[in-house]
Order: sequence, then C-alpha cells, then structure tokens
Amino acid sequence: MANAKEMQDQGLKLFQQKEYEAAKRLFEQARDQYEAEGHADMAAEMNVNIGLIHRLLGENQRALDLLQEALVVFQGMDDQLRVAKVLGNLGLVYRGLNDNEQAHNAYRSAAEIFDALGEKQLYGETLVAMGDLQVREGKLGAGAATYEVGLGNLDELNASQKVLKGLIGIRNRFLGGSRQE
Repeated sequence: MANAKEMQDQGLKLFQQKEYEAAKRLFEQARDQYEAEGHADMAAEMNVNIGLIHRLLGENQRALDLLQEALVVFQGMDDQLRVAKVLGNLGLVYRGLNDNEQAHNAYRSAAEIFDALGEKQLYGETLVAMGDLQVREGKLGAGAATYEVGLGNLDELNASQKVLKGLIGIRNRFLGGSRQE
C-alpha cells in the first residue's frame, strides 16, 4: 500500500491531467492516512485539494464545507500562510455561490495576510481576483484600481494581463494619474 505522500503526489498528477474523480479518491485516501498518522495539517491540505476539485465540478457547497474545515485547522495552528491561501480559495468558492460579499471579505483577508507576510506574488494574485470581482459587479473604477495594484505585484503577467496593464497605463495618463469611479 502506498503511503500518504505517494497518494498525494499521484493525486496531484491526476489533478493536473484533469482526472478529477480519480485525484479526489487519492486525496481522500491520503487524508485518511494523514489523519491516522496524526498529521492534522496534511489532512487539512488534502481537504483543500478535495475542496478545489468539488469547486471545479461545480459542487461549491461541498467545496465550501471542506475549505472551512481546513481553515479552522490552519487557524488553530496559527499557520498564517495556509490560512491566507484557504481564504483566497474561499473567495473563488463564494463567487461560485454568488455570495460576492463573502468573496470580497475572503479576498480582503487573504490579501492583508499575504501583504503582512511579504508574499508579493500571492498578494498580487489575490488583488487581481478581487479586482475582477469588482469589475464584474460594475464597480469599474474600484476594480481597475485594485487590479492595477495586483498587477504591480505580479512577477510575470499573462497576455491579457499585459494588455490590461497597458490600457490602465493609458487611462492613467489620460486622467493625469487620478482614479475615478
């Protein structure tokens, strides 16, 4: 029988290959083994992985439950990096549940923690997600400003982010650097 780490690694490979059901089964087995071995943090990590699969499958309520379980474990351990990562993922799940207020709260809390920890890339990614949500809500000025700060913290931009950053730069030159709602 494979050990929990081997099951986790195989689950990650299957996840990357979009074999979500098979990955979920391996993550569940790894979680159970980590729990049996007394590794609560790694069992919580597996719950995050399982939750992300449920989110991808459109099963947002189940994803929410699993991520909240993991959040409690990481908060109890005072593992701020993992807390912030789970909060960022919760933002995505709340968006899937059309609970934009909770999504904003989760993103804001995650961004604050990432910023405090000096996790520039994760801070930027979280702000980009929050800015995207604001734009989708029709809060164009606030969303663009949040997105701009987020992009400024990312090391590498994808093609659409590069275009958007250029457009924001043009907008700023047009408006004399001021931001308007």
